[in-house]
Amino acid sequence: MKAETPRARTERVYVKVTSEFDSTGYMQPLAITWADGRTFPIEKVRDFRPAGTAGSEGPGDCFTVLIQGQEKLLFFERVDPRFTGRLGRWFVEKTVRR
Repeated sequence: MKAETPRARTERVYVKVTSEFDSTGYMQPLAITWADGRTFPIEKVRDFRPAGTAGSEGPGDCFTVLIQGQEKLLFFERVDPRFTGRLGRWFVEKTVRR
């Protein structure tokens, strides 16, 4: 009998991101801070594109960033435009094996 291979799924991990806006309104992420307080500077933004993720119901953006020499995907999830005090929130996707 063959053993079942564990299935992988992704889950969102919401993170704090330090970012700045330039004069054109472009949002530039500068560093990611995890819930445990560890902060990692973003060395470079390699790509930016409008994107949704699996299960995403609203618009968002995907930044391909370089952190400690490794490419990572950083997502910005836009919130409902009726909530003018909040633009959105940042997350990364983590692969979870079942």
